[in-house]
Amino acid sequence: MSDVRWERVKDLLHRAMQLTPEQRARFLDETCPENDPCRSEVDSLLAANEGADSGFLASAKGGALARIDDSIGDGALKSGELFEGRFRLIEQLGEGGMGQVWLAEQIVPVRRQVALKLIKAGMYDPSVMQRFRSERQSLAMMDHPAIAKVFEAGATALGQPYFVMEYVPGVSITEYCDRHRLGIRARLELFIQACEGVQHAHQKSTVHRDLKPANILVVDLDGKPAPRIIDFGLAKATTPRPASESEFTRLGQFVGTPGYMSPEQADPNVQDIDTRTDVYSLGVVLYVLLAGCQPFAAKAGRRPPLDELLRKLREEDPPAPSAKLGGDRDSALAAAQARGVELKQLSQLLHGDLDWITLKALERERSRRYGTPSEFADDLRRYLRDEPVAARPASAGYRLQKYARRHRVAVGVAGGLVVLLTAFTVLQGLELRRTTVERDRANQERDRANRERDRATRITDFMTGMFKVPDPSEARGNAVTAREILDKASAEMDSGLSQDAVARSQMLGVMASTYVNLGLYGRAHSLATRALEAREHLYGSEDPKTLETMSQLGWIFDREGHDADAESLERGALERERRVLGPEAPLTLETMDHLVVIEEEEGRNSEAERLARQVMEIAARTLGPEHDTTLSATNHFARALWYQARYAEAEQQFRKLWEIDRRVFGPDHPQSLSALVNVGLAVSAQRRLPEAEALYREVLSAQKRVLGPEHQYTVLTMGNLANLLTDEGRFAEGEKMNREVLAIRQRTLGAEHPETLKAQANLANTLLSEGHVEEAERLQRDMLAVQTRVLGLQNPTTLIAQSNLASMLLREHRYREAERIASDTLSAQQRILGDGHSDTLDTLRTLGKTMANTGRYAEARELFLASIERLDKSQGIGADQESRWTAWYNLACVAAAAHHADDALRYLREAINRGYRDVDGLLADEDLRDLRRNTRFIGLVGALKTPLKQGT
Repeated sequence: MSDVRWERVKDLLHRAMQLTPEQRARFLDETCPENDPCRSEVDSLLAANEGADSGFLASAKGGALARIDDSIGDGALKSGELFEGRFRLIEQLGEGGMGQVWLAEQIVPVRRQVALKLIKAGMYDPSVMQRFRSERQSLAMMDHPAIAKVFEAGATALGQPYFVMEYVPGVSITEYCDRHRLGIRARLELFIQACEGVQHAHQKSTVHRDLKPANILVVDLDGKPAPRIIDFGLAKATTPRPASESEFTRLGQFVGTPGYMSPEQADPNVQDIDTRTDVYSLGVVLYVLLAGCQPFAAKAGRRPPLDELLRKLREEDPPAPSAKLGGDRDSALAAAQARGVELKQLSQLLHGDLDWITLKALERERSRRYGTPSEFADDLRRYLRDEPVAARPASAGYRLQKYARRHRVAVGVAGGLVVLLTAFTVLQGLELRRTTVERDRANQERDRANRERDRATRITDFMTGMFKVPDPSEARGNAVTAREILDKASAEMDSGLSQDAVARSQMLGVMASTYVNLGLYGRAHSLATRALEAREHLYGSEDPKTLETMSQLGWIFDREGHDADAESLERGALERERRVLGPEAPLTLETMDHLVVIEEEEGRNSEAERLARQVMEIAARTLGPEHDTTLSATNHFARALWYQARYAEAEQQFRKLWEIDRRVFGPDHPQSLSALVNVGLAVSAQRRLPEAEALYREVLSAQKRVLGPEHQYTVLTMGNLANLLTDEGRFAEGEKMNREVLAIRQRTLGAEHPETLKAQANLANTLLSEGHVEEAERLQRDMLAVQTRVLGLQNPTTLIAQSNLASMLLREHRYREAERIASDTLSAQQRILGDGHSDTLDTLRTLGKTMANTGRYAEARELFLASIERLDKSQGIGADQESRWTAWYNLACVAAAAHHADDALRYLREAINRGYRDVDGLLADEDLRDLRRNTRFIGLVGALKTPLKQGT
C-alpha cells in the first residue's frame, strides 16, 4: 500500500471510530464509496477492532491486537499485558513525542527486566522494518560500560516498531549531579566517561543524534556514579529517509531535541549529519552541567520559541557559561548552590579554560569544533591536570601560568632567583633602552595603525553579520529585537562610521534589506536611498554595487505601493545592467524577475508572462534548471498564467516546480510543500475543490510533522484550507479553522502583524458568508484600525480593508455609511492605484450597489458601465473572463435592486454570454431577490439551463 493511501486509510479509520455504528456507515458511504480501494481496508480494520480486546497488546491469555498503532498516543497500554508473547509490561516509565517507554519483564528465552520503547504512530514509514534490520547489527556491535545495550529491535504484526533495551534504573546526569551537589571536578569526571561511551559508538559507525541529559543516565555501582547512554541509533532508526540517502543524510527534516540539537540538524538544507553533531550536543550537556541552563535559554528550564531557537542556532554564537551566570541572578544562585560553591566562586571556576572548551564544542562551524568526543574528553583531562588546553590560544603567559600551577614549589624557588637576576639586568638594560626607545616608538605607531585597521575590519564584519537577520515570517521572535538594534544602529550610522564611507554604504544597504524583511518599508526606503547616493558617489552610477542598490530601492517602492516609481527604477537598473554586465548576468536576471512581479501588480499579465518566460529560459541555460533565480522565475511565470485565468496551464507549471523542488530538496522540505500548496490553488481555481482539499490536507499533515503545528508555512496552509472550506459552503468547518489560524497568529506574531490581520480578514469573510454580519463587521473594523495606525490611511492594504468594510455595511443595509466609506476609498485608490486597477474597480462596483439600494439607479448604472469599460481596456489582475461576466452579473443585481426587471434580464443575458454558468443558483441568489417572482426571469433561466448543461 502506498504512503498516501495508508495515510488516507488511517484518517478515515480515525474519523469513523468517533461515530456510532449507524453514523459510521453513512459517513463511509459519503466519503469512501464501495468501489474505492480504501473502503475494504477501512472495513477490515473496523471489523478487527470490534472483535479485539480493548488493550493495544494481547493479554497473557492470548488475544488479538485491538487497535492500530495510534493507540500508543491514546494511552491504551496497561500494566500486566503481554507484548509479543515474551514481554510482560510492569509500569510506564515515560512518554514523549516519540512514543512510550515501559519497564517490562522478559519471559523467554531468559528472565530479566528490560526497557521496552514503543514508537508512536507517524514516526515511521513502510520502509522502517528494513532499516531496523540494518540498525540492529550496528547497535549489537557496541560493547562499552557507558552505553546501555540494545537487545532487540523489531515491529509487531501491525507494523508498530519497538526496541528492547537494557533497563537502567538511574536518573539523568544533570539531575544526579544537582541532587548530590557534585562539584565542577566531579561533574567533569562523570562527563568524560560519557564522552568515552559516545566515542566507542562512533568507532562502530553509529551516531546518536539525540544526546541530552535524559539520554545520559547515572547509576551507582559500588558506591561510584557511572553514566549509561541510552537510545543509541533510535533517532536514525525511527526517521524516514529517501532510498538514495547516505549514512547520515536527512533531507528536509529536523532530527534531535530543540535546545540540544546542532546547527546543522536545525538546517533542513544540510544533508551530511556526521559525528561532530554529537560533539555539539555533548557541549550543550556540559554547558548545563556547568552553568545550570542551556546556552540560548532566557532562564533555567525555559527555552525560546522553536523558530527563535532554530534561528539562534544557525546565526548566533552562544554566550560563555560564565557570562550566562550574569543573566538571571536567581537561577545563577541556584546553580552555584547545586555545585556546592558561592556564585562568585562558580563564575571564577568557569571563566577561562572551561569557557573556551565549552564554546569550542559549540562552534557553529563543524570544522572548528572538536573532531571527536575523545578530543573533547582529552581537553577536559588537560584542564583537570592543569595543563594547557587545546581550545585556548596557547600564549607564553598562559603556558607559564599552567606550569606554575603544576610545580608550585619549584616555581617559588626559581622566582626568588629571578628577582635577583632581574635587579642586576635592569641596571644593565637602562642604557640599552635609551638607545632603542625611539626605534620602538616608531614600531609601536606602525603596529597601532595596523591594529586599528584590523579592528575596523572586524567591527564591520561583525556588524554586517549581526544585521543579516532572516525574514521575520521564518523567525517570529526576532522581529522586536532586530527592530531595536536597527533603529539604534541607523541613528548612529553617520557618527559611528563617519570615517569609513565604504563601510557606511554597505551597512545602509544591509539594514535596508533587514527593514524590508521586517515589513518596515518606509524606514527601508530612507536607508536604501542614502545607500544609493553613497554608492553612486563612491563607485559611479554603473558599478554593480550601485546597480544592485538601485534594484533594491525599486523593490522597496513596489512594496510601498508606488508602482510607477518602482517600475522606473527597476527598468533604469535593468538597462544599465544589460549594458555593463550583459543581458544574461545573474544580477540582470534578478532585476528582470523583480520586473515580472511589478508587471503582474500593474495588471500587465501578458507582458509579465513574456518576461518571466524569458528569465526562466535564460536562467535555466546559464545558471541551471535548479538555481534559485530559475525556480523564482518559474513560479512567477505560473502566477502570470493564473492571473489570466489560464488555470490548467498554471497548474502544469506549478506541478513542474513542485517536481523539481521535491527532487532537489526532498518531498518534506518546506519549499517543496509550498510548491504543492500552489498546485492546490490552481486546482481550486478550476473548481476541483475536493482534489484541492486533499492536496491541502496532505501538505498540512506533512508540515505539522516536519515543521510543527504553529510554523508559518503550516498556518498558511491551514488558512488556504479554511478558505476552501468556505468556498465549498462548509462554513462551520471554515470558521473553526480560521479561528484556529487567527489564534495561532495572535499568539506567535502579535495582534498587529500583517499575517495576523490577513487571518482576521479571512475569518470575517467566512462569518459574512455564514450570515454573522455583526461579528464580521467588528473584526473588520478592528483590523482596519490596526492597519490605519501601522500602515497609514493611504496604504493600498488599508484601502482594501476599507472597501471590504463598505461591502459588509452594504450587506447590513446600512447604505449611507457604506456609500460614504466606499466613496472615500475610491478617491484614494484612483489617485494611488489608478482607475483601471482591480481593487479600484471592486470599490467602484460596491459604490454602485449602495446607490442602487438608495434609489439612485441611474448613477449606479453609470458607475457599473464605467467599470466594465475600464475592465475591457485592461489586462489587470481580475481582468480575465470571469471578472467580465461578474461585472455584468453585478450590474444585473443592481438593476434588480432598483426594480428594473427588463434591464436586469438584459444584463444577466450579457453575463451568461460572457461565460456565467451557475444558472441553477440564479433563483436562490439573494442579490436577485426582486426577480424571483418575475415570470420572464424564470423563463430565461429555464431556457438557458439545458444548452448550458450540454456545453453549448
